Amino acid sequence: MTEEYSPKKIEKKWQDIWDEENAFQTGIDKSRPKYYALVEFPYPSGQGLHVGHPRPYTALDIIARKRRLEGYNVLYPMGWDAFGLPTENYAIKNKIHPRIVTDNNIKHFKEQLKSLGYSFDWDREVNTTDTGYYKWTQWIFLKLFEKGLAYKAEMPINWCTSCKVGLANEEVVNGVCERCGSEVVHKVKSQWMLKITAYADRLIDDLDLVDYADRIKNQQKNWIGRSEGAEIDFKLSGKEETLKIFTTRPDTLFGATYMVISPEHGLLDKYKDDITNWEEITAYREAAAKKSDFERAELAKEKTGVEIKGVAAVNPVTGKEIPVWISDYVLMTYGTGAIMAVPAHDTRDWEFAKKFGLPIIPVIEGGNVEEEAFTDYNGKLINSEFLNGLYVTEAKKCMTDWVEKKGIGKKTVNFKLRDWVFSRQRYWGEPIPLVHCDKCGYVPIPESELPLLLPETESYEPGENGESPIARMTDWVETTCPHCGGHAHRETDTMPQWAGSSWYFLRYIDPHNEDAFASKEALDYWLPVDWYNGGMEHTTLHLLYSRFWHKFLYDLGYVSEPEPYKKRTSHGMILGENGEKMSKSRGNVINPDDIVNEFGADTLRTYEMFIGAFELSAAWSNDGVKGCRRFLERVWKLQDILTEEEGYSRELEVKMHQTIKKVSLDFEGLKFNTAIAALMALINDFNKLGKVTKGEYRTFLILLNPVAPHMTEELWSLAGFKGRIYETAWPVWEEDKTIENQVEIAVQVNGKLKATVMINRGEEQETVKEKVMNTDAITQFLEGKNIVKEIYVKDKIYNIVVR
Repeated sequence: MTEEYSPKKIEKKWQDIWDEENAFQTGIDKSRPKYYALVEFPYPSGQGLHVGHPRPYTALDIIARKRRLEGYNVLYPMGWDAFGLPTENYAIKNKIHPRIVTDNNIKHFKEQLKSLGYSFDWDREVNTTDTGYYKWTQWIFLKLFEKGLAYKAEMPINWCTSCKVGLANEEVVNGVCERCGSEVVHKVKSQWMLKITAYADRLIDDLDLVDYADRIKNQQKNWIGRSEGAEIDFKLSGKEETLKIFTTRPDTLFGATYMVISPEHGLLDKYKDDITNWEEITAYREAAAKKSDFERAELAKEKTGVEIKGVAAVNPVTGKEIPVWISDYVLMTYGTGAIMAVPAHDTRDWEFAKKFGLPIIPVIEGGNVEEEAFTDYNGKLINSEFLNGLYVTEAKKCMTDWVEKKGIGKKTVNFKLRDWVFSRQRYWGEPIPLVHCDKCGYVPIPESELPLLLPETESYEPGENGESPIARMTDWVETTCPHCGGHAHRETDTMPQWAGSSWYFLRYIDPHNEDAFASKEALDYWLPVDWYNGGMEHTTLHLLYSRFWHKFLYDLGYVSEPEPYKKRTSHGMILGENGEKMSKSRGNVINPDDIVNEFGADTLRTYEMFIGAFELSAAWSNDGVKGCRRFLERVWKLQDILTEEEGYSRELEVKMHQTIKKVSLDFEGLKFNTAIAALMALINDFNKLGKVTKGEYRTFLILLNPVAPHMTEELWSLAGFKGRIYETAWPVWEEDKTIENQVEIAVQVNGKLKATVMINRGEEQETVKEKVMNTDAITQFLEGKNIVKEIYVKDKIYNIVVR
C-alpha cells in the first residue's frame, strides 16, 4: 500500500523546487509564441487574503500552466496596489508610518500566495508605493500635463466629514462614508482633473477590437454614455443670461413646460438678489449636498425640488414664459446642469410635474408617459406647429435645423462621462510633480528630479479645511520655480489609488528598467495582455482609466497597440456559508491559511474551481472542501493500481481522448468545475477496471496538474517519469478516437420499445439483425408472429413490423 497523502510533506517541498529551478521566470523568447496572463493585483490590507482572492488567481494560474505545456512563453506576474486611504487611516489610528504598515501587509500577503503554489514570475513583482515605480507614474502624469490633459478646476466632491477626504461615488453608501460611516456632504474643492472625455469616442469605438463579455462592454458603454442630440439656449426672462441645455429629444421642445437646474448651478448665486425665496433655496441646496450623485439620480426615489421665484425662462419655440426649479435629480456632472422638462414624455419629469402641479402638454401622438409608452416611440408630432404630422425621427432633424438657423442651438454629441477627478487631499499617495509660481503658474518639475519623494512626517491627519497633511510641511512645500527661479510652492495634493493601477500591467513587462517605464522591445513583444481577469466591480472605472492611459501612451508612440487587453473576463464572489457577502461584522470570513493548514493548498485550489460556475457567485461549503480532499486522496491511491503498460488500454482509449478534449476545452471556457468533474469520472473508470496504465496515469496527472500542481508533481516523480510536469507537453486528443466504438440502439416492435442492444458504431443491417434476433426479449415477442417489414436507422433504431 502507498504512503498516506500528506500535503504538509509535499507542498512546501515543491514550492522550494520551483523557486530553485526558476520554473516560472520568463523573458523575451522569439522562438516561441508569447502569452501574457494577468490578474488584478490586490490591495495588501491588514486582514490578509480571504478565500475570495484565490478564485481568480487559481483560474488564471490554470491557464498559465496549460499555456506553458502548450509551448508558449508565458508571463504571469503579481504585485501590489499599495497606496490608499485604508492604510493611511490605520497609520493615523496606530501612530505608525504607512510604509511600515504596507511592508508588513505585503509580506503577509506574499507568504499566503506562495503557500498556494501559484506560478507567478516573482522576479517581476511590482509595488505602486516603491519610488522606482511611482517615478514613472509621476512621469506619465507630466506627459498628460504637457499635452493639456491634466488641469485644475473647482469641482463639487463627496466629502467625508470624519476622514476629511474626497470620496468617489462608489465609496458613498446611503449618504455616509463606506469606510467610517460618517456623514458625507458635497464640498467644492480645487482639484486636479484628467481629461478622459477627450478619449470618450475611442473608448467606446475600440471595444470592437477586443474580446470582452457583452456585460463588460455594456458597462463601459453605459458609463461613458454617448448620446446624440442638440444644445439649445433658453433665454432668462428680463435678463441677458441664457440657460443652455442638452437634449436627445429636440423634437419635444414644444412640450417643455418648465426647466430644472442642479442645486450647484452657478445661476443661483449670480441672481441671488433677484431670488425672493433665497432661504428656501439655500436649505434645499444644503440637503442636496448630503446626497451622493448615485442617490440623486436614482429613478425610484420621490422627487423633490423648489421653484426659483424671481427667475423665469422663455421657451424659444412658443415664446411663453416657463418657471425654473432646482431639483437634486439634475446633476452638474451631466450635460450642462440644466434640463428642459417635458413631463408628457419623460417619467421623472412627469412625476415631478404631477407632484408640483406643473403643466403637461403631450407632443407625440400615442407616446405619453401616462399611457406607458416609451419616450423613443416613433409616433407623429402633435401640438407642435411646424412639426405636426412628422414622425419623431424626422422631427428631431427638423427641430435641430431650426434652432441652428435661429442661432439658438446646435447639433452635438454628449457624454455621461466626466473628466477624472485625479487629486486627493491625503498623505499616502504619489506626490504630484508640479510647483505653483505666482509668475509662471503651474510648472512641472524637471524629469531628472523624478521621483519626487513623499516627505517624512509623524502626522497624517488632514487639516480641518481638508487640505493634505503635506501642506503643513513648509520645508518641503517651499521651493523655487524651475522656470523662472522665483519663489514657488509644491502641489500638496497626492494622486488617487487609481493612478498606480492604471498602468501596472506595463511595468510588469520590464520592472527593473531605470531608464523607461519599460523598453520598447519588451512592450512590443508582450503586448497586448492576452487574458485579463478581475472582479466585476472593476470592469467600469478601472478598465476605463487603464484603457485611457494606455491609449494616451499609444498616441505618444510608447506602446504599439491601441488596446491594452485582448480579453477580459470576470469572476463571481465567494460568499459565506450563509449565502451572504463575507465580512468581519457578519462573522463569516474564511481564512485560506486555515484551509491550507487542515486540507492542503491543492484541496483549496481544487475546491475554489469546483465550487460552481466561475462567473457566478457561490456560497462556501466546508463539506465541499472535504469532498475535494477525498477526491485528491483517491488520486493519490491510483498508485496502488498502476501497471507497467504504456499507452491507453483498449477499454479506456475512447474515454481518455474524450477527457483530454473536455478538460482542454472546459479550461478555456472557464468551466473549471465541469473539467474537474470529468477527471473525477475518469478515476471512477480506472477503479472500476481495477487498473491504470502508465500512459493513462501520465496523461491524467498532466490534466490535473494546473489545478493541483504540488500533488501531481510528487506523483509524477514517484512514478519515475522523466523531468517535471511543468516541462512536459499538454496532451492532445484525436477527434476520431473521442467517438464511442459501440452504441446502444433501441429495438421496437410495431413502433413500441421492446429492448436495447449494443452494436458496433456504423454496423450494417445484416449483422445488427442477427444481434436483434438473438435477444431474448425480442424472440419471445415474435413467437407466432409474421414479420412484415424491418427498418434500420443506422446507429439509432431497429424497428420490426409484425402481424
